[in-house]
Amino acid sequence: MALLYAALLGYLFGSLPFAYWFGLMQGKNLMTEESGDLGTLGAWRTLGVVPGVLVGVLGGMKGLMAVALGEFMARDLNGGLVAGAFAVLGHCYSVWLLGRGGRGLAPAVGALFAVKLSLLGAGLLLVGLAYALTRNPNRAVFLAALVFPLSSLFIGGGMAYLWFGVGVAAPILLRHRPGQRRSLT
Repeated sequence: MALLYAALLGYLFGSLPFAYWFGLMQGKNLMTEESGDLGTLGAWRTLGVVPGVLVGVLGGMKGLMAVALGEFMARDLNGGLVAGAFAVLGHCYSVWLLGRGGRGLAPAVGALFAVKLSLLGAGLLLVGLAYALTRNPNRAVFLAALVFPLSSLFIGGGMAYLWFGVGVAAPILLRHRPGQRRSLT
């Protein structure tokens, strides 16, 4: 039951739509502006650098806090893994925005930072390698997310990390599908 509560808490943390709220404070609806992206990049492009950076930091904090509180609630690392993965899901498919959301990178970075720095390093390395091959940031994130669950298994050393990797990567894959939205470039 503790893992269920951790998942719910992680989802609710992740679903807090900071980019949308910052847009409302400036009299803009990010869901109808430019690409409709409700994450860091959308806020940066539509609202400016400072709101974009704040949205990114707050997005990362959603993942980090979800992991910390999930571990606390479950009194176990697995609670943190579940909450972190569900924070990414909540960011991508926010209940407050009727299933709309960002692309999941900021809360994923926060969750990976909280779980294991080497996982964050592996994720960044995968994105960097994929970008060197494709020269397209959207494709690079997509390809890195495809491989990320296996790297989570090898770095974490257990099936819980594999499932964490799948949970983090799945919503990111769905939000970065080729052709789904305009490219990040």
